[in-house]
Amino acid sequence: MSSFAVGLIGMGVLFALLVFRVPVAFSMFAVGFAGIAILNGPNAAMSLLASESFTLASSAELVVVPLFILMGNLATETGMSRRLYDAAYAVIGSIRGGLASATVIGCGGFAALSGSSVASALTMGRVSLAEMDRFDYDSRLSTGVVAAGGTLGILIPPSTGFVIYAILTQESIGRLFLAGVLPGLLLLTMFVLTVSLLCRINPRLGPAGPRTTLAEKARAMTGATPILLVIVLTIGGIYGGLFSPVEAAAVGAGLVILIGILMGRLTLRAFWNAAKSSVITTATVMLILIAAHMMNPFLALSHIPQAFGEFLAGLALPPLAILALILAAYLVLGCFLEGFAMLVLSLPIFIPVITQLGIDPIWFGVLVVLTLEMGLISPPVGVNVFIVKSVAPGVPLGRIFAGVMPFWLAMLVTLVILVLFPDITLLLPNTMIG
Repeated sequence: MSSFAVGLIGMGVLFALLVFRVPVAFSMFAVGFAGIAILNGPNAAMSLLASESFTLASSAELVVVPLFILMGNLATETGMSRRLYDAAYAVIGSIRGGLASATVIGCGGFAALSGSSVASALTMGRVSLAEMDRFDYDSRLSTGVVAAGGTLGILIPPSTGFVIYAILTQESIGRLFLAGVLPGLLLLTMFVLTVSLLCRINPRLGPAGPRTTLAEKARAMTGATPILLVIVLTIGGIYGGLFSPVEAAAVGAGLVILIGILMGRLTLRAFWNAAKSSVITTATVMLILIAAHMMNPFLALSHIPQAFGEFLAGLALPPLAILALILAAYLVLGCFLEGFAMLVLSLPIFIPVITQLGIDPIWFGVLVVLTLEMGLISPPVGVNVFIVKSVAPGVPLGRIFAGVMPFWLAMLVTLVILVLFPDITLLLPNTMIG
């Protein structure tokens, strides 16, 4: 049996394991290890398992993952994430659909702390759904905006998705973080415009909230100032060359701890809960990365990436058309595969093609992460939709999916804009100091 045939069988087994809900990391471990053992011998497979596990576990770059996750979890435990929402609520909550727009802004702010879409959807869902229900918001809009707003966590830096992309492609984490800033703000703006448009078409979707005085607005903004300063300092420090991404993560986590102590909200129990949650999430990410480094050599030995590249080259299409085909494949796969699984499975196949076409890998990384976001609210998997369902069990799942569709279309429009105007993505990383 040829190595290519072994590779195709391995990929078929992998997708079958994923269909039967075997965890992504264990599925890739099993297929990668078995494939290398068949093609290169059991000793090579054992040696690679030991070396890759140690290399990744000792990588200094990966320290950024637990530190940023800890920063987001501490912000949740100490109520700082609620203050972000309260500030947005005080400023724009009184306009029609204002609570939904405030939820989007709150999700964007929390995304800049946690780097996690699931955490953003879960936290903002707990904070905002009760408020929107109290003011008779249509459940399609209220749940849809939380599910969609949560996806900002994987695009607005710091993003776990960018860290995994950087590790798998050997790109700069700092440049990817900066590349995500303007697209993240563009997507946030598109979500707010979508809320406004929906409420203009059907005013009953999002009634106006209570008016707040200037004093109340000022008080809410003052409450959110400390955490906004943390966000500006960490991301601005990377852009200004003051910190590396790892140093920025350490500074951010340290500042959140200090603010929590000064506010009197960081108890030992809160710190323990945040630390425990951070360890669990970090372990999950590390397992996926190690498993990906078992799959990649297997794919290389099977020559599947090479065959795929030759197939695309044989189509004689311009680079932009091939890029569109790749992104379309991500959109389809996103309906069935979890985002990180899709990332680690596809990059070894697509990156050689992208490199050969001369497409900037930083730009491509942002486009890929955006398509992963779309998968988070695409049926039937739609992880963020199920997260919102857990917070709002009384809302039918079909109604939540109906609520996210306008935001999915807004994401598609944003993706098209970023494809047509790559400078939006590359402006900040290309002007980065250092």
